[in-house]
Amino acid sequence: MNDIQKKECLDLARKVRLHCLNMVYRGKSGHIGSMLSTADVYSVLYTRVLNVSPEQPEKESRDRFILSKGHGGAALLATLAERGFFPMEWLDTLNQPGTNLPSHCDRKKTPGIDVTTGSLGQGLSVACGIALGKKQNHEENTIYCFMGDGESQEGQNWEAIMFAAQQKLDNLILFLDDNKMQLDDMTAAIENMESFSEKFKSFHWDVQEIDGHDYEAIDAAIDKAKAEKGKPSVIVLHTIKGKGC
Repeated sequence: MNDIQKKECLDLARKVRLHCLNMVYRGKSGHIGSMLSTADVYSVLYTRVLNVSPEQPEKESRDRFILSKGHGGAALLATLAERGFFPMEWLDTLNQPGTNLPSHCDRKKTPGIDVTTGSLGQGLSVACGIALGKKQNHEENTIYCFMGDGESQEGQNWEAIMFAAQQKLDNLILFLDDNKMQLDDMTAAIENMESFSEKFKSFHWDVQEIDGHDYEAIDAAIDKAKAEKGKPSVIVLHTIKGKGC
């Protein structure tokens, strides 16, 4: 990643964070800390990585992105608006009557959203199903999923983690937002997950740990994960909840 590409990512992430603050202020609700820790990954994905098209948001050959922690979806919505998936004016309507932008991501309302999420702990299971279907059809799509550290406490995720390894879903890349906080307290105080990396390694996943706000590290980790064969990949992101405030 060169300096021009890094600046593009930085500029997009800054815009996304500002949009999030304005959207939550206008809508009078939203999980702002959860949104802001994700913006840097989105900026890399949507400028450098994903095979997606604002002109053809439903094209079958596209990559899929599933935000499992869908309650933090305003950052993804702001990213999609900045990349041209829908008019910027829509951002003014978050959570308003008749909006196309509910606070939880909704694929039936918003172009660029692949899976409706917000009920925590389900996104990875859906991602596994899509990844398996694409492999069975010999399609080249990459399936990306973004999970929160709080929702990782839910058992359904670990069923999905076992399933993905058993099925050798090497077209699946999971981001785990390890910002170490959830709604009620620090994650360690609610249910201590200890080492995510050691857990995923024991489940036979390819594992990387990186600074989730370092654009070069994010870009390089995605390249490495895409090159991995025979097993799914997880990128554990060390992030700051509310990054940028």
